[in-house]
Amino acid sequence: MYDTNQFRKGLKVEIDGEPYIMTDCQFVKPGKGNAFTRTKLKSLISGNVLDRTYKTGERLDKANLEEMTMQFLYEDADGHHFMDTTTFEQVVISAKNLGDQKLYLMPEIEVEVLFHNNIPISIELPNFVVMAIAHTEPAVKGDTATGATKDATLVTGLVVKVPLFVSGDEKLKVDTRTGEYVERVK
Repeated sequence: MYDTNQFRKGLKVEIDGEPYIMTDCQFVKPGKGNAFTRTKLKSLISGNVLDRTYKTGERLDKANLEEMTMQFLYEDADGHHFMDTTTFEQVVISAKNLGDQKLYLMPEIEVEVLFHNNIPISIELPNFVVMAIAHTEPAVKGDTATGATKDATLVTGLVVKVPLFVSGDEKLKVDTRTGEYVERVK
């Protein structure tokens, strides 16, 4: 159980049997009345956001969560398949639960799969992934103004802004947290 003085951003709690992550937490001590903590909680299953206020001394249950490193195998109509590399057990996570994270999944990439009561609910990607470019427009001579960019479509369908000098036969390092181009990879 977490007391209100332990609340912080990123804390994973359970409310009515559903896991939530605290996306915002603010302690408020008004001039009159009792102190309280104002929170924003995002569901790890549905993505719904709750705004809740807790009086000092109230408690929330710790979420029954477990993380396991797994390897992405493939995608089909059932969802995205991941395998534990030590036991070779496989789990499936639906595309709805993954959201835009599925655009960063390349075969054999290792991710952290989050389980709630032994049911896979989401993944945590590595900070950076390397992907090949599927299509990008060639740079036009004279279009070299400072900071000029163009769109590059990667093999997974992800579109990122890249500098004009990047060609279509290269691999790129992409930041999964922001979706931005970092550098070319040889």
